[in-house]
Amino acid sequence: EVQLVESGGGLVQTGGSLRLSCAASGFTLDDITLGWFRQAPGKAREAVSCISSFDGTTYYADSVKGRFTISRDGAKNTVYLEMNNLKPDDTADYICAADLYCTTTKMTPMLNGMGLWGKGSLVTVSS
Repeated sequence: EVQLVESGGGLVQTGGSLRLSCAASGFTLDDITLGWFRQAPGKAREAVSCISSFDGTTYYADSVKGRFTISRDGAKNTVYLEMNNLKPDDTADYICAADLYCTTTKMTPMLNGMGLWGKGSLVTVSS
C-alpha cells in the first residue's frame, strides 16, 4: 500500500524541540521527493521544507530557516524534520507530502504527481 505515516508531534514549550518522522511505504525515497507542509487553524497550508530525491537539495521556508533541519534515511525509507527553538507561531498540523518539486527557493507538489499526503501530526508550542 502506498502511504505516508507521520509521527513525533506533541506539546512543547517555547524554545523546545521536536522531531517529526514521515515513514513512506509502497515506494522508495530514492525515486520520490518528500517534504513537509503545515497548516495552522484558520490559515492556509504553508510549505515548510523538502529534500530532493535526486541530489539531496533542501528547501526551507524563511520562517523556519536556521531552526528546522530536514533529513532522510534511505534504509528506513523515512524523512525527518528536526525542529529546534520552537515558537508559538510554529503551532500547526504538520503534513508530509510526496512527489514534490524541490529546489533551494521553491517547493510545490508536482503537476500530475502522486498527490500523496499523510494525515498530519499536530505540533503545539505553548508560550
